[in-house]
Amino acid sequence: MNTQAKYIEVEAEVRYWEDAIINGQEDTDGTLIPFRFGNKWCPVIRLSDGWIVNWPEGTTADIHFKVCDQGEYWIASDNGRTAKWCGAYVPDDFLCHGDTGYGDYIIFKVDANGRIEKWRAPDVRAIGPGDGWIPVQDSTPQAGPQAE
Repeated sequence: MNTQAKYIEVEAEVRYWEDAIINGQEDTDGTLIPFRFGNKWCPVIRLSDGWIVNWPEGTTADIHFKVCDQGEYWIASDNGRTAKWCGAYVPDDFLCHGDTGYGDYIIFKVDANGRIEKWRAPDVRAIGPGDGWIPVQDSTPQAGPQAE
């Protein structure tokens, strides 16, 4: 179903912004974390290698965001979104690396090059409704042009 899948797009309402360390400093009010828009954290992550699209060079992060059921997640190609996560919680296989989030947390560390440490590329070739993803057709490119 998703042979052209390249990204996961995240739109997660974070409960506690202070649960991130940015460049060694606690982000007490959420002003240090890249890709914060209002109460949501909206990174785009390349699936092949865990690179966060347009991550500011030289910035490191240790992220442990409690999200629970306050997030939306999409698989995207260069041509737009192809699948949407239909589960109520965080898709752990995509957004928890180096720890277990139990569906409630986004947990990973980002190095100074914008790559997620201990990234394990998820197998997206056969994901579908039985795996928590439903097909969508959105021809508006979301992540693709930003990645180049």
